[in-house]
Amino acid sequence: MIKIREATKKDVNTLYNLILGIAKYHNQEKSVITNSKEMLSSGFGDNPKFGALLAEINNEVVGYLSYTWNYSIWSGCGYMNLDDLYVTSEYRGQKVGLHLMRHAQDLCIDKEINLIRWEVQKNNRKAIKFYDRLGAKMTEKGIFRWKLETTDY
Repeated sequence: MIKIREATKKDVNTLYNLILGIAKYHNQEKSVITNSKEMLSSGFGDNPKFGALLAEINNEVVGYLSYTWNYSIWSGCGYMNLDDLYVTSEYRGQKVGLHLMRHAQDLCIDKEINLIRWEVQKNNRKAIKFYDRLGAKMTEKGIFRWKLETTDY
């Protein structure tokens, strides 16, 4: 049986290891610059900057979904920004991802939010097929990242 629950500060190391797992899966380990200490202070303090759901099977954490709450000025409403959805390799295909997504959907409904947004690599066919089955629609909008450094103008 799959159990979904909110991550707590006791789960920080587990969550961090899952983040390393998804980074390794996508060959992006060098992109992970956070650490457990930073995650503890930014995610589990008085004003958490992110939330995370954990999926458990037989009391073993087998996946996670991380998110933030954002606002769209064009839409005039809030939305959930899904950061990561990851299931360990041995539990893929067992509806763990579906349970995580449905729980995220429930969180949104509780907050009267009707949109979840996320990014996916265009070559991640399995993920795209999964999201299509949910009824989600991928847009063609490009994603830019601008790493800011102190400069003199």
